[in-house]
Amino acid sequence: MNYNNTGNPFGTAGNFRQGNPFDEIKRFFKSGSTLSKLIAYNIIIWIAISLVRVLAFFAGSTDFELLNGFILKWFAVPAQFSSLLKAPWTLFTYMFLHIDFLHILVNMLWLYWFGRIFTQYLSKRQLVSTYILGGLAGALLYILLFNIFPVFESSLSLSRALGASASVMAIVAAISFYVPDYNIQLIFLGRIKLLYFALFYFLFDFLMIPSGNAGGHIAHLGGAVYGVLFAMMLRRGTDIGSFFKIEAIKKIFFKPKMKASYTNNENSRAKTDEEYNYNKAKQQEEIDRILDKIAKSGYSSLSREEKDKLFNVSKK
Repeated sequence: MNYNNTGNPFGTAGNFRQGNPFDEIKRFFKSGSTLSKLIAYNIIIWIAISLVRVLAFFAGSTDFELLNGFILKWFAVPAQFSSLLKAPWTLFTYMFLHIDFLHILVNMLWLYWFGRIFTQYLSKRQLVSTYILGGLAGALLYILLFNIFPVFESSLSLSRALGASASVMAIVAAISFYVPDYNIQLIFLGRIKLLYFALFYFLFDFLMIPSGNAGGHIAHLGGAVYGVLFAMMLRRGTDIGSFFKIEAIKKIFFKPKMKASYTNNENSRAKTDEEYNYNKAKQQEEIDRILDKIAKSGYSSLSREEKDKLFNVSKK
């Protein structure tokens, strides 16, 4: 069985505060944030697949290739149109599917690092829409090119893609082009602009297409193209993913908003719905003003107070 593993070759990025990594991981997943849910769903699916393989081993089956073939057939996205028509849901399931440990480890590290940068500036809905729509863009470009170019003809019927990399690349591209002056810290390279890192990796993916795992590299590029388009249009005031408001998805990834009254710590008086909604609207207006300022003048133009407000909102 031939399949395309959409993994990433790099593993270090970010400029977050230092601390006990285990405590940080525990706090991260206990927060119940949208980003933590995305990562958790990927991990849970990988664990479930791994458990099935262990049970198959204890049952006396050593034909893991047959088991992998079943998983790939029904959950990885195929390059061949006829196979896709039999399992169209694979356009979505493939972006949550991993089999190898190293594959999911690298993808989830990337999603954690760049997802945290993303949510400093953009909303949780935009994070999910970029993940899903970027993954779809990666799958569609992979399918399209495999059916257009004769070089893929011999592997067309067997080739399948899986992994979150196209979705992650969409997030990397989106935040890199939306906040191009953001700096990250890389081992051996020091601090560089996130935009330069993203451009290097796009070039790397393109140049590596003939070297093997062509489908994976093509899917990366498809996700990156969506991310760049999303960022460029957003800077002009248009969110091309704004239509992404499917209720089932919102229930999975977003905490339900509290419409009931809540207690004000300052005077212990329960706020009415009108007061709560007014304060939320004022807070959102302030965040929108800060984001507009970033779009026009860059992150460095923010005051310390504005940076603190943006950081505090990103933690919620």
